Amino acid sequence: MSKKTLNTDNLEALGAKKLADLLIEVSTGSADIKRRLRLELSHNLGSSELVHAIRKRLVTLRKSNSFVSWRKRKALIKDIDTQVIMIVKKVAPEDPPSAFELLWQFIEIAPSLYERVDDSRGDVGDVFRAAILHFEAIAPLALVKVETLAARVWNVIQDNGYGEWDGIIGILSDSLGATGLDQLRQHVENFAAQPIDVEAEQHDAILFLRELRGGHVDSAAERKERFVQSCLQEIAAAAGDMHAYVAQFTSKDLKRKDIAAEVALLFINEGRTDDALTLLNDVDQDGRDFGQGAWNHSYLATLEALGRTKDAQEHRWSYFIKALDQSHLRTYIKALPDFEDVEAEEKARAHVLSYPSFSTALSFFLEWPDLLSAAQLIENRLDEIDGNRYDILAPAAEALRERHPLPAVLLWRSMIDFALGEGRSSLYGHAADHLMDCSVLDDAILEYGTFQSHADYFAALRISHDRKASFWAKLK
Repeated sequence: MSKKTLNTDNLEALGAKKLADLLIEVSTGSADIKRRLRLELSHNLGSSELVHAIRKRLVTLRKSNSFVSWRKRKALIKDIDTQVIMIVKKVAPEDPPSAFELLWQFIEIAPSLYERVDDSRGDVGDVFRAAILHFEAIAPLALVKVETLAARVWNVIQDNGYGEWDGIIGILSDSLGATGLDQLRQHVENFAAQPIDVEAEQHDAILFLRELRGGHVDSAAERKERFVQSCLQEIAAAAGDMHAYVAQFTSKDLKRKDIAAEVALLFINEGRTDDALTLLNDVDQDGRDFGQGAWNHSYLATLEALGRTKDAQEHRWSYFIKALDQSHLRTYIKALPDFEDVEAEEKARAHVLSYPSFSTALSFFLEWPDLLSAAQLIENRLDEIDGNRYDILAPAAEALRERHPLPAVLLWRSMIDFALGEGRSSLYGHAADHLMDCSVLDDAILEYGTFQSHADYFAALRISHDRKASFWAKLK
């Protein structure tokens, strides 16, 4: 290996003095490198010095109130990630109790950071979501008293506005143990028994906001009920108490497809397959997509558990017919005997070709994949193409251009016609590109059949949209 390769051995050969000089040089103007070097120097003086340095930095981060611009966002993420690394990799092995406290303090600063940084991309939140998972390994070594731990968990989950403490009950379940989970449950039940502050609930400002929202009023009683339900279910899940978990759902909850699907799987695991089927058959089939996928999965699992394979196959096929669900069709075909699978796939293909929604049918063929059928679909149902669905049409055209150039051109034309026909100037650049693509593929299309040739289409476009100068300028 070359002596110039950047690796530990080659850099070590430079000597401590040379490396120190280089670190000073590269850290000039770099706050994050300087901060990391100071933390390493603190650790070199002892774990207590590093703990003090991290705690000081966390206090600074919490107290700061200046907005973090997008230019400084990356540096902030690097900064907080460094704090986690030092806590987990440096402090925890030598001083678990201090590491536990520092990690707790770190999660507590999340709200103050969320309030002064745009985290629409979620990368700041990713640091906190990853950091909280380290409690699972650190907490048992920190030897926190069960009573203290249960009280601390209860305090933070009551004020979890940004979801920074999501999952903490399950993460600390081993450290809490049966005793800690029982104490936490008692905290929740005591809270549930306390009356709601009616005066605060009827505050003028709150009432005004409710009027603005209109419709169903999300009252304090309902919020409290959902919070208590969520807490008790997390505790039950952490304790492995399925009965206590399910008991928190109301009869109204169990009418929901997503909840019934979850509970049905729990019933199956207990061997209560008949109860699972009854529960699933009793849901509100409201025709909406929400929860339908989960319900289908649980329903099929229940039928299979009951040995009703034929019924499961019939359900897979009927749902494919309704929604063109690929996963159900693949499972259906895979379970068929030889030769019958070929016949079923051809039957499915014919159904997709005549499916009411052109866009859904095209997406199916692209994902299956069956480009030949996609090409046939486009040529047969050109008038049904929505040129505004560029999210589907553009990738479809790219997928088809090599082996099926004519259908690709027809898709590009649909997007061009929409952009120009609707006067969408923001799409003119894309439309010009599509028209150039049509021109490039012209030589590859030997026969346009009943469709306009490229020359005729171009001429008609010139006549119809000659005054759209900004489009023609982009084409040039």
